[in-house]
Amino acid sequence: MVAPRPGASHKTKVQYDLQDPLPDNQLVRSTAILFAAALAAGCSKEKPAAERPAPQVVVMSVTAATVQQPISFVAQTESSQRVDIVARVSGYLEKIAYTEGELVKEGQLLFQLDPKPFQAQADAAKGQVLSQQARFATAKANLERTKPLAQQDALSRADLDRAQGEYDSASAGVFAAQAKLREAELNLGYTTIRSPVTGLASRSQQRQGTYINAMAESAQLTYVAAVDPVWVNFSVSQNQMARLRADASAGRVTMPQDQKFPVEITLSDGAVYPEKGSISFADPSFSQDTGSFLVRAVIPNPQRALRPGMFVTAKVEGLVRPDAIVIPQLAVQQGANGHVVYVIKPDKTAELRPVVVGDYLGEKNIVVVEGLKSGDQVVIDGVLKVVPGKPVQIVPPGGAPPGKK
Repeated sequence: MVAPRPGASHKTKVQYDLQDPLPDNQLVRSTAILFAAALAAGCSKEKPAAERPAPQVVVMSVTAATVQQPISFVAQTESSQRVDIVARVSGYLEKIAYTEGELVKEGQLLFQLDPKPFQAQADAAKGQVLSQQARFATAKANLERTKPLAQQDALSRADLDRAQGEYDSASAGVFAAQAKLREAELNLGYTTIRSPVTGLASRSQQRQGTYINAMAESAQLTYVAAVDPVWVNFSVSQNQMARLRADASAGRVTMPQDQKFPVEITLSDGAVYPEKGSISFADPSFSQDTGSFLVRAVIPNPQRALRPGMFVTAKVEGLVRPDAIVIPQLAVQQGANGHVVYVIKPDKTAELRPVVVGDYLGEKNIVVVEGLKSGDQVVIDGVLKVVPGKPVQIVPPGGAPPGKK
């Protein structure tokens, strides 16, 4: 170590000989500096990371074509004629004459009330008719004798008027008695309750031997539901109707000339019902609660496979889209400002293109109203791997790129 000169200030820096050992703290700092320099030098010599390969995608070439555009609705079946079977007269239920839940024919006996009291009333009314008819015969004979005598002034005018009055009264009595007889016969007939339609009969609400009061709830006996044909009801929203009218006005959709729309039914298990029907009724007004209106289709049901209350899918056919662009639903993505698809440009780079979609076509496809044209190459598989503006590698569906295994 070099000694300081005499008289030097205490602020003079101390110099050390290179052969002298360094203090511990300076040794640590020097070692750290050398290690950092070596590490930086090593990093500067690393090779840059290799670029990611272009993602593999499957594309389809868009082609405009005329397609059928069925529209599906959630629907429910309903009996085309449901009749509540109600007792019209009071009496004891004597017999249940049908098998509950089974098909009954029009005119088939369903219930029998005790007819004896009503038969007695009918007999009494018939006797009253006979009595009034006898009175009428007497009054008629009396009038026939009085008229010529009154004309010869053998009897007074008052006698003629009295005979005429008795005749008219007897005639009215016969008419009233006959009306009572018809009423009694009707009540007697109401004790035999038959099915007014052919259909499925529900369970009996009353049991045999029960007293049926025609003015109380016990008068409700059962119901019969006609199931051939069957009605299928579904609702069309205001937005759907407005979109359909707009498409028709713009020529994107054409409707049948006869305005008859076939309807196909799909059951809950996915099976297609073999019989097709047609729309027969549309409610003229929208519901204030749901903003939709009711539409009804009539479907033949000869095998009675459709029952009232079933939930089905009603597919309305007859709409045609000319020059329609149809692509798989998986190719369409939901963006911040609407729907988008990836279109591959001639230089094999991806372009993110906004589109306007229409109705679904089947279970996997969707109609593109605006944004695509014939010849566009749309990515239909591998969409999530595509980066806008970056190149892609096109491969065949379900396979590796050409030349690779």
